[in-house]
Parts: sequence; C-alpha cells; structure tokens
Amino acid sequence: MGVGEGSTLDVTAIKRDFPVLHQSVHDNKRLVYLDSANTSQKPQAVIDAMSTYYETINANVHRGTYKIAEEATNAMEGARKRVAKFIGAGSSKELVFTKNATEAFNLIAQSWGRANLNEGDAVVLTMMEHHANIVPWHMLAAEMGIELRWIPITDDGQLDLTDIDRLIDGAKLVSFTAMSNVLGTVNPVKRLATLARQAGAMSLVDASQHVPHLTTNVADLGADFLVFTGHKMLGPTGIGGFWAAEDTLNDMPPFLGGGEMILNVTTEGFTTTEIPWKFEAGTPPVAEIVGLGAAVDYLTNIGMDAIRQHEVELTGYALRTLNERFGDDLTIHGPSEPAARGGVMSIQYKDIHPHDLTQVMDQNGVCLRAGHHCAKPLMKALGANATARASVYLYNDEADIDALGDALEASGDFFDF
Repeated sequence: MGVGEGSTLDVTAIKRDFPVLHQSVHDNKRLVYLDSANTSQKPQAVIDAMSTYYETINANVHRGTYKIAEEATNAMEGARKRVAKFIGAGSSKELVFTKNATEAFNLIAQSWGRANLNEGDAVVLTMMEHHANIVPWHMLAAEMGIELRWIPITDDGQLDLTDIDRLIDGAKLVSFTAMSNVLGTVNPVKRLATLARQAGAMSLVDASQHVPHLTTNVADLGADFLVFTGHKMLGPTGIGGFWAAEDTLNDMPPFLGGGEMILNVTTEGFTTTEIPWKFEAGTPPVAEIVGLGAAVDYLTNIGMDAIRQHEVELTGYALRTLNERFGDDLTIHGPSEPAARGGVMSIQYKDIHPHDLTQVMDQNGVCLRAGHHCAKPLMKALGANATARASVYLYNDEADIDALGDALEASGDFFDF
C-alpha cells in the first residue's frame, strides 16, 4: 500500500492489497466494487491477522492461564486499545464491543433507555436515520410510551434545523447519524451535541458511515454515545461497538446476562464485573476483534485525512461527470457540494427501477446496491421507493467512476429497446 505526493492516495498500490478486487466477472469484465457503504472489502492484512490468530493462538480469552490463552487475551485487548485510540477515546474501558451497530443501538436503548426514560419522555431522531437508529426507539415507544420527534430535511438533503430549539426542548435524547448512508450528507455533529447538552439531553451519534471515512475524535465531537461497525471500515463482519464515557457506562445496567460479565453469582443474585466487560457477556468474537484491530492499523497507516481528501475529490469527479453525461435523465440525491457529503451517491436513472438497473450493471461488472437502504422514512421524504446507490472508498478511482457511467449507459440502452 502507499500514498502519493501530498494527500493523494496511490490507489493502484492500494488495490493490490485487496484480493477480491483482483478478479474478473461475467465474461472477463473487471470487477468494479462501488458498494462500500454496504460493506467494505478487506485488505490482505486483515485476512492474515485473523488467520494467524486461528493458526497460532486460538483460545478463549480472560479465562485460561496457559500461554496461548494469555496471548489471545492480549491480542484482543490490544486491538481494543488501538480501536479506542482510533476514535479518540480517553481509555479503552470506554469502548464496548458488539457484533454490529444494530446491536449497539439496541444495547443502548434497552440499557440506558430503560433506566433513564419514562412515559412521555421525548427522543429526537432525524428523517435520515438508518432503521437501526429507529426501530429500537419505536420498540421502547410501544412498551414505555415515550415520544419520538423528527428533525426534517431540506430539499438539498441537509438537516432542517429551523425548528431545532422546539424539537429538543424537554427531550431526554437526541440520536442522529453523522453521515447519511443514503444522501452522503455530513451532519454538524458537534453543533447538535452542543444543542442537546444545552437542552439537558444526551446525544447519540450513528458514526457507521463516519468512522471509516473521516477522522473521528469523540472528545472533540462532544456526544455522549458514538456507534460504529467494523465491516464498513475494512474490518470483518460480526464486530462493531460503541463509545461512551466511563461514568455513563458505569451507571448503565447490563444488557445481556451470563458468563464473563459477572464479578460474582450466588443463589440470591449477581454482581457485574467492571466496564467494558459487563456489556460483553459470553465468548467474544476474538478473531473478528483482532481483524478490526488490523483494519484500524491499515487505515491509520494510510491516513484518514488523505482518505477524506481522496473521497471528496472522487465524489466531485463523479457528480460532475455523471451529471454532464446524463443530464436530466439522472438524479443524484443529496448535497451538490462534494465537501458537504461523503462518497455515497443514491441515484435514479430515467424511469428504470433500481433493482432492474443494478442487475444490468452487474452484467457489466459494476457492483451497486439497490433498495431502500434500511431508511424507509427517508425514502418516503424523497418520494422514492428505492434508489441505486454507488459508494466509493480508498480503493476506488476515476476509472471506476467512468465504468459506472458506461454501465449506466449500457443499462439505458438495454431498457430503451
């Protein structure tokens, strides 16, 4: 892997680190992967780290006193420290591992939510949210009678904060995405966290699309919770987590009960162990945590500022060239300014259904996701049942965008017969 002059990535060198990108599909067509907002590809370093764990130190953690068990524990907790540092946490005790962002939201809702919310209390969400940051609060609303309030969006895909003071007045929690997985909009996290705090509310940030693409520092952002997932940041599936300050975590009751999360168990009851392990019941996904640590090492070596600059430039190239090429036949939802968004482009082309469109594009080797992207309230606000979504990452370049354009044109020709 490598970085060219300044902050420009050497994408040719980076691509060599990702085995899946070496293959051809459908009659020897180059694989063009533009679905990283769904799940990212994995560099060889991540694959090797997980294989090495299984080949050399596969043992359960926090239990055995023999050599490889201690090495497995050290590998897992070492990864925790590196991931915690990567997001700017003050201590690795502030980082709780879950199997993904969805589990993290449910843990926070069921633990913090049940302990701190009462009937009539308000939770403020935005119309941009992924279902993972909607459904757990709907579940609490149905069971506990909490109120859900919604921050709308503007015509250009930004949060409409015109009425924000009224929306957060008296709220207990403001929960919002740092970057929309549909529109690519980069939201003002620090401002929203500050407004929440001034209103006496906690703030929860969905950073699933932020942590992989922008420098993330929880201390600077100022939120109370920050959720992320590993598989979107070059790591394996089955691992994610959330950050919260030690005092917040200590005050929260456990979510799952069983082994590893206890200090003592008697016939009369139990006491929990210290954080973060009181939220990590049972055998953890050790290999996946090791893989996530390797992913963080890879991203750190490349440099998050360089990745962000590359993606802004590449997104700008895509918006410019695709709009020039297809004109009014193509709609790209979200902000028009590349610096105001991530590399996520939800598109509608002519009147072709997104599922039909992406199937034909696949025949040209181009991988996009079609659907509602787990954001049905946002889809309704956009007046669309579904979109085709292209999303770029550090291993994409202008040739991939050109291939996207060629595949769109081929799809249009196919359905224009």
